[in-house]
Amino acid sequence: MSEQLTVELGERSYPIIITATRDEHDIALNKYGGMVRNTAVIYDHNTFKNCLNRVPDQVVSIGFSPGEQTKCFTNLQRIMDEMAEARIDRGGKLIALGGGVIGDLGGFAAASYLRGIDFFQVPTTLLAMVDSSVGGKTGINIAAGKNLVGAFWQPQAVFICTEFLKTLPPREFAAGMAEIIKYGMLYDRALFDQLAALEEPLSWEHPALPGIIRRCCEIKAEVVKADEKETAASGGRALLNLGHTFAHAIENVAGYGTYLHGEAVGIGLVLAAELSVRLSDDGAIGFDFTAEDAAAVRKLVAANGLPTSLRDPIGGQAAPALDLEKLLDAMRRDKKVRSGRLRFVAMEEIGRAVTVADVDESWIRELWTASRG
Repeated sequence: MSEQLTVELGERSYPIIITATRDEHDIALNKYGGMVRNTAVIYDHNTFKNCLNRVPDQVVSIGFSPGEQTKCFTNLQRIMDEMAEARIDRGGKLIALGGGVIGDLGGFAAASYLRGIDFFQVPTTLLAMVDSSVGGKTGINIAAGKNLVGAFWQPQAVFICTEFLKTLPPREFAAGMAEIIKYGMLYDRALFDQLAALEEPLSWEHPALPGIIRRCCEIKAEVVKADEKETAASGGRALLNLGHTFAHAIENVAGYGTYLHGEAVGIGLVLAAELSVRLSDDGAIGFDFTAEDAAAVRKLVAANGLPTSLRDPIGGQAAPALDLEKLLDAMRRDKKVRSGRLRFVAMEEIGRAVTVADVDESWIRELWTASRG
């Protein structure tokens, strides 16, 4: 049986529809037009094998190799060219079926083609279900950094089917857990405590998973409603970047694809917790984040199969050695920089986060150095 919640954005509001089976998913998608003429579907090849199997002949289907390197100008142009060749017009739509990479790339293509066509998200990874498919952030990577080129383009609907997670590799599932943990850390102490109390880590068939996915989507919908385009002077949608200033630097310096996004976020969450302890110890107003809190974050990240430092193995391989100065330089190019000042998201306590600027760079050096070992 399907569940539904709404991202409230006035005339651009849209539903998030959560189903448990492929059959329920197909019914929900067909209510919104399904895969018909004047439609493009983009996917990665793993998605096609595990979740799609076939595309109707009248639909333009465009497949890509999995991985962060797919989010590039070359592939953006390929989508545009194939849609134009198929004569998809302004009444057409683009369906992004895959993980966050496919959703980001497809959303940017939909925002740009003919100055904007309808866009539907069908996330097939845990990370995309709880985070990247909701909220309208789209984009691609360039050499200078991750997601530095893109657009805000809200989907018409998001279709989440937990059965798609059945074939998701354990490493990819763990990557999605980083974003779930993030929501508990920044917004919902009860969610954090629920995750910490689980006797076994979540899996695709765990009875608690659908409710946890829904809660994460509810949190993101609330944040996006209040600050859709991340323009708030403080707090707002920027809070969703908890751990990401560190994570994006790791991905950039290691080379996109070395770390899965969620793996880099796992390390970033631990570093954000350590930064929060320093702010508390320094007497920052409102901060009461203890070393015990940071230890709880590290324990939960590790319990879900994620790295907690730059020393931890990645994908069964030894971690790459990342240059400290390159990490710092990548942070300075982060899109969250304002007027030359780098902003971080830190926690006053577990479940309540704030944005902070003018953090002592020596602290950041020390945090990176400790993580590198």
